[in-house]
Amino acid sequence: MKRESSREPLINLLLPLALILGLVLLLSLNVTEGTAERTLTSPLESWLKIIVGYLAGGAEIAAAVVIGGAVVQGIISYIKMLFSRSRQHFDAAELIRLQLGRMLALGLEFSVASDILRTAVAPTRQDILNLGAIVLLRTLLNYFLEREIQQGEQRRSLEPEFDRSVR
Repeated sequence: MKRESSREPLINLLLPLALILGLVLLLSLNVTEGTAERTLTSPLESWLKIIVGYLAGGAEIAAAVVIGGAVVQGIISYIKMLFSRSRQHFDAAELIRLQLGRMLALGLEFSVASDILRTAVAPTRQDILNLGAIVLLRTLLNYFLEREIQQGEQRRSLEPEFDRSVR
């Protein structure tokens, strides 16, 4: 068990570093030579592009609704917290932050799904590289967001034990 716990900080350092390096590599690649767009498309491919376009738009709308709803809910919860006379302002603010973080992570997942859908039908090499860069960037954001949520939840779970031991 001790070896697994000693590897964890190394993995927590190397994973984001690898994602960042992958993102830089993908962004530095430029595939402009020899990537002439195909102009001849079959009717099935045209219909597929239309359908996938609507699905991707729906995923983007879902991401916007989730993130927008989370922001509105967070603002309302924060205003309620400000006007309450409770002593647990820090705990309530942390809870609001964690809820917002979870919803942002869900919104990022919808956004990644939208990008994948847009690239699903007859992608060019540049489309795939762009998708890779976008997915890597959003994965990196999601990784740090999830890590922050986990740390916040750990702090919340440890606080009641600390409060009980003080009393």
